[in-house]
Amino acid sequence: MTKLSVNINKIATLRNARGGNNPDVTQVALDAERFGAEGITVHPRPDERHIRYDDVMKLKEVVTTEFNIEGYPDERFMEIIRIVKPAQATLVPDPPNVLTSNSGWDTIAHQDRLKDIIAELHEYGTRTSIFINPEVKYFEPAKLTGTDRVELYTEPYAVLFPNDKEQAVAPYIEVAKLAQDLGLGLNAGHDLDLDNLKFLIQRIPHIDEVSIGHALICDALYYGLENTIQMYRRQLEMD
Repeated sequence: MTKLSVNINKIATLRNARGGNNPDVTQVALDAERFGAEGITVHPRPDERHIRYDDVMKLKEVVTTEFNIEGYPDERFMEIIRIVKPAQATLVPDPPNVLTSNSGWDTIAHQDRLKDIIAELHEYGTRTSIFINPEVKYFEPAKLTGTDRVELYTEPYAVLFPNDKEQAVAPYIEVAKLAQDLGLGLNAGHDLDLDNLKFLIQRIPHIDEVSIGHALICDALYYGLENTIQMYRRQLEMD
């Protein structure tokens, strides 16, 4: 079954808006695991507008499920991975000033650089995943970087889904098959929610992991965190 990794960036955003330590990011991570999350994801940006360096170090000591750290692989990010040695490092191509990740890697243009970065990450015993657009041309070059997995950038799917589900998922089915043929593990994330998640998993059942934050935390405002995590877990179950 596809695993659910809960991105807790928005918990840190809420805390930072007021100062202090409410909500407690570390406690929320522990509770999310207790409520059924099979992984915890963070994306520590250089400006620390949500997850802070100190948060990552504290989470290192307590997360017992898979710890996934996302980010642009600059010197600061690589230092964090070297110290924490998380289960997975997800490489995203966005520069520090963007609001959120909005595109995948050009694995053709950046293949050599990614190869060097991934080789270093493997020295730390960390599984690697590359954030990638659902375009066939990027997948064989991704394989050549040595990455363990690719993470499908699913915002285009989420945007088109309300109007045409089949058209929305079609390019993802194609590249998911290619990833499988190439021996690449498959993750997915960005704008997945309770409306569009189950359909994606039904059409691509071999997705290893989804990372969900914004929508899940928004839903938790209405349904509560424990119930919401269980609702997302149910979307990942195959009928």
